[in-house]
Order: sequence, then C-alpha cells, then structure tokens
Amino acid sequence: MSVKRKKQRDGARMPAQGAGLLRFFEEDTRGVKVRPELAVILAVALIAGSILATVFFT
Repeated sequence: MSVKRKKQRDGARMPAQGAGLLRFFEEDTRGVKVRPELAVILAVALIAGSILATVFFT
C-alpha cells in the first residue's frame, strides 16, 4: 500500500481556517454541559443585574 493511500485512510485533512470552515468533533468531553439557551439567559440576567445594581446603589 502506498504512503499516500495510508494517509488518506488515517483521517481527513483539516480545512483551512482562513476559509471560514470549522471541523466539529462529536466526542464527549468531561466537564459541565450547559445548553446554549441557558447560557444566553444567564448572561442577560447578569447584565441586567449589573445595570440595576449600578442604578439603585450608586
């Protein structure tokens, strides 16, 4: 088997990042998993709380 065929079989090449293409991996990783909706809601709540604290306590 040639070296070129072996390289193709081992894995796909990563696309150029400059082209705006990303490769996402399906593997599970350790750590806290948070749904994107919850992350956005918590960020908005933190911003709103910060603004309210600035308005009422200064």
